[in-house]
Amino acid sequence: MSKPKGTIAFFFLALAFAIAPAPGRAAAQQLASGSRAQPAPSSQNPIASGGHAPGAASREGPEKITAYTLPPVLYERAKQLENIRLTLFIGAPIWTLCILGVFLLGKLGPRYRDAAERASSKLFVQVLVFAPLFVLTLDILQLPLAVFEHWELRNYRLSVQGWSSWALDWLKGELVEVIIAFILISILYGVIRKSPRLWWLWFWLLLLPLVVLLSFVQPLVIDPLFHKFEPLEQKDPLLTGELEKMVQRAGQNIPPERMYWMNASEKVNELNAYVTGIGRSKRIVLWDTTIAKMSRPEIVAVAGHEMGHYVLHHIPKGLAIYSLASLIISYLGYCSVAGLLACRGPAWGIRGSEDLASLPVLLVILTVFAILLTPVGNALSRHFEHQADQYSLEVTHGLTPDAGQVAARSFQVLGEVDLEYPDPGRLNVVLTYDHPAIRDRVQFALSYDPWKQGGHGEFVH
Repeated sequence: MSKPKGTIAFFFLALAFAIAPAPGRAAAQQLASGSRAQPAPSSQNPIASGGHAPGAASREGPEKITAYTLPPVLYERAKQLENIRLTLFIGAPIWTLCILGVFLLGKLGPRYRDAAERASSKLFVQVLVFAPLFVLTLDILQLPLAVFEHWELRNYRLSVQGWSSWALDWLKGELVEVIIAFILISILYGVIRKSPRLWWLWFWLLLLPLVVLLSFVQPLVIDPLFHKFEPLEQKDPLLTGELEKMVQRAGQNIPPERMYWMNASEKVNELNAYVTGIGRSKRIVLWDTTIAKMSRPEIVAVAGHEMGHYVLHHIPKGLAIYSLASLIISYLGYCSVAGLLACRGPAWGIRGSEDLASLPVLLVILTVFAILLTPVGNALSRHFEHQADQYSLEVTHGLTPDAGQVAARSFQVLGEVDLEYPDPGRLNVVLTYDHPAIRDRVQFALSYDPWKQGGHGEFVH
């Protein structure tokens, strides 16, 4: 499992939505996340018609799914885990605000600013000193929560990653984050000092291209730092052929050389498949845990869901919506920072908005906005995820016998290994889930059948 997103990279790139998870991608989610994609290893799925997946357990025949259920022992563990997730969902942002409060009251920002100014009068060199100090301090203060989350992942067997490996990933993540923070802080304070009244607009405009750049670079540079990737065709040529059929029916161009196997099992027991990248970096990635625990038709259904996000343009739609929201937030942040600094700036040792030491104030404001807007963002995400579920059923109809039952079985497997609680409260789902509850996904997969009366799908005719 890769390290948790750090404070600087998360808030600033979230503002530009450069590292907000693409719809459908659940890799390396935290326990506090509303995304339910944290598997445990104990479950074996029924084998769907169409062949056994490598490593899948044999049974006399596929078990027919009528609803999402768990046996009593798993049900109790899932209920406990649901409570932990909800507690972390509420507690994590409060923890962040407390850390930022300590940062302000302890005047750490001014101390780091002074050290940066002693090094040079040039902003480039100042940020080169300030950014690592700021990022590492914040993330070290966040470390107890990160350690607790990983301990719980191991306790529930959602992760099998040892502490030394986890620590190495944390250090790699810190290096990546410091680089990103250096770029972002340089841009931010460069535009603040050039345009004190319109910095919020220029900063927003300059960040948007980074969304495209990071989308292209991540699968080529960042992801391989944490996991091993190999061509899927070398690992499972039959599965590659099945995916090619689905991709062709979807009208997309992802050749076999852009389908990859990822060695997730050395760190997690999670199941996942995703489509990532843009242009020449676009690819399908399957985790080896998914290949081991799902049959080929189920894997194709999961990949069809991910393909739906691309075909239905969820990523550009989401970016457009969130970019507009981030523009508004940028302006409100500008107004709020000015007001807070006018009242409390001298007491915190901050000279003004152009001062590097003002960064914690901006992060406090963005944290508050993030808390308020999370339910709205989750609602949009659930809508996109539901559409992707529907697309998967339509694109696999005719390719996979009884596609609805196959999709329901894939959700059942995911729920079992993820310890998805079968009975989450509606309010909990509305506020914290960025995917529909698995019980609802199973019911939709079993009931969606526009072809029964001679009709056709909404997205795939």
